[in-house]
Amino acid sequence: MSSKTFHGGVHPKEYKELTENLAFEKFPFPEMVILPLSQHLGKEASPQVKKGDDVKPGQLVAKAEGFISAPVHTSVAGKVMSLGKEQTSSGFPKDSIVIKTTGTVESEKFLFPPLNPETATPDEIRERVALAGIVGQGGAAFPTSVKLTPPKDKVIDVVILNGCECEPYLTRDYRFMIERPDDLISGLKLIMKALNVNRGVIGIEDNKPEAIELLSSKVKFEHGLEVTALKTKYPQGAEKMLIKTVTGREVPPGKLPMDVGAVIQNIGTAIAIHDAIVKGEVLISAALTVSGKGIKNPKNLIVPVGTTIQNVIDYCGGVTDDAVKIIVGGPMMGVAQFDLHVPVMKATSGILVLTKDEVAENPETPCLRCGQCIGACPLNLMPTKLARYSQLNRFEDAEGAGITVCMECGTCAYTCPANIPLVQWIRLGKQKVLQIKRDRDVK
Repeated sequence: MSSKTFHGGVHPKEYKELTENLAFEKFPFPEMVILPLSQHLGKEASPQVKKGDDVKPGQLVAKAEGFISAPVHTSVAGKVMSLGKEQTSSGFPKDSIVIKTTGTVESEKFLFPPLNPETATPDEIRERVALAGIVGQGGAAFPTSVKLTPPKDKVIDVVILNGCECEPYLTRDYRFMIERPDDLISGLKLIMKALNVNRGVIGIEDNKPEAIELLSSKVKFEHGLEVTALKTKYPQGAEKMLIKTVTGREVPPGKLPMDVGAVIQNIGTAIAIHDAIVKGEVLISAALTVSGKGIKNPKNLIVPVGTTIQNVIDYCGGVTDDAVKIIVGGPMMGVAQFDLHVPVMKATSGILVLTKDEVAENPETPCLRCGQCIGACPLNLMPTKLARYSQLNRFEDAEGAGITVCMECGTCAYTCPANIPLVQWIRLGKQKVLQIKRDRDVK
């Protein structure tokens, strides 16, 4: 099976060997959970409990507000201790519900009535996905029910499951493919049914031959399903790259995958959809990889949403003496942490503890004008120019040069021999430009 790829990108050291052969472990109930009301893109959820209330696992504690939003359910049985601002792994405090755990009985968990995937209608699938609070597991945490409800003028003809997991260290999607292949395929078929689509593709990077072989054998006799092997290269799992590689279609700047007839979902999202339909479960746990040479016992875990990062690190034996950085997410697009009292959220994919050897921190020098960042950019942007515009507060020029198109994948900063924090400058400039555009729209 030949491997497909895209223009640009980089090949960072993978470090997958630390956890790829470790099956998921179920994390025990923590003593307390912190549940941010915004664990998704869009409007934050509205609290439905007050201080002192008793709650059961899976109970709705915050309802969705508006079309682009998602409800929040408690992952533990307990008592509501407070409602207020709590720090999160994004670096920004968010309105949150803090619950002290008082029970650890799994049978207490709230469940919806299971639906038959063969007879469930598209409307029933979309409604259940919305009620279950499912958001994209690829990192952006976009409410999944919205993706399953495209505008009537958008004709979708292909669903692509992102099995690339191109970020170094992370192996949770790989473990899902190995441990729950039938549920994954069930979830894909439910997504296709909701969208009335007859073609489903599972894209997997070729550094996962076991997953390719296993899922290829599973879909061999499934009508409309296929597995496509993709070249191992970062950021192969980005939506625009994945669509280009699998279908040959290009998503124009400012447009969405549905504008070219495609919907992308993550492996974990498909699993969550299967669980919501077939088992009646709501999304109250996060599958994540805990890895890096700075963690004593790397693991793949199923963790109750709201568990603090400190709890997870302690469960994995703590950090080594030479650990220097802790990142939530992958090393390319994740966020370095300054406070370990922040919670695991629905779309948390990993917690990395890195040593000095893993973190290359060389001094920054002036730009060499070598063009390596331009050659690596998968979106054909000019990162040096965008970063410079941001530094000079030339936001109109930055907008004209396409700064809002940047997906902040970090390939530019990774390749820069001058060690310029290009993606950080671009991210700052992008935020300014977007704010200017919002203010312009209000006027």
